[in-house]
Amino acid sequence: MKQLPTILSVLAFLGVIVLFGMKLSSGDNSAKNVSQEGESEYANRNIVFINIDTLQEHYIYFQEKKNELEAHQKSMSEELKRSQQKFQNDYLAAQRKAQAGTLTQAEYESSVKKLSQMQQSLEARDAALTQKLLKEQEAFNKDLKDKLDEYLEVYNKDKNYDYILSYSKSLGNILLAKDMNDITAEIVEGMNKTYDNEKKQKEKKNNK
Repeated sequence: MKQLPTILSVLAFLGVIVLFGMKLSSGDNSAKNVSQEGESEYANRNIVFINIDTLQEHYIYFQEKKNELEAHQKSMSEELKRSQQKFQNDYLAAQRKAQAGTLTQAEYESSVKKLSQMQQSLEARDAALTQKLLKEQEAFNKDLKDKLDEYLEVYNKDKNYDYILSYSKSLGNILLAKDMNDITAEIVEGMNKTYDNEKKQKEKKNNK
């Protein structure tokens, strides 16, 4: 089974885009041109950022899902290892018999056919499990981004930030960011509260 990218990097793609996009508080700033005084149209816009590394570390939903997917990947890998070991054992057993001259022509042909089928089955299972895990990770990526977008949509109604950017030391897309513009703690706290409420509501529903 091919080693899949760790879930730790699941939010990395967000580092090259604006998380929230351009949300102008005044509603008509999108058509603003450079002023006669030579000021840039971006001069007075409120820009803050979210530290993706910190979000990944402290967002409970992310950590729970990460552990779940890693456990699933481990289970799949162990299943394939068992199948690979059985194939190897059968191959070595057939090889020893062939070298000892204890196999008839019919038995030899049967062993070759059986081993070939085992190999094909193993390769097909490897591909199927890898594809399954990739789809699960893609679904998680989408779900995580949707949760972040939905929360920021509500969060920014009162804040009226023009841009909410993503920041990660490993990506380096933002070269310098002041701590005063870091809203990560607020976002993590709010998203954790939202997730906790969702879990409680789900538990109540299941207990009815």
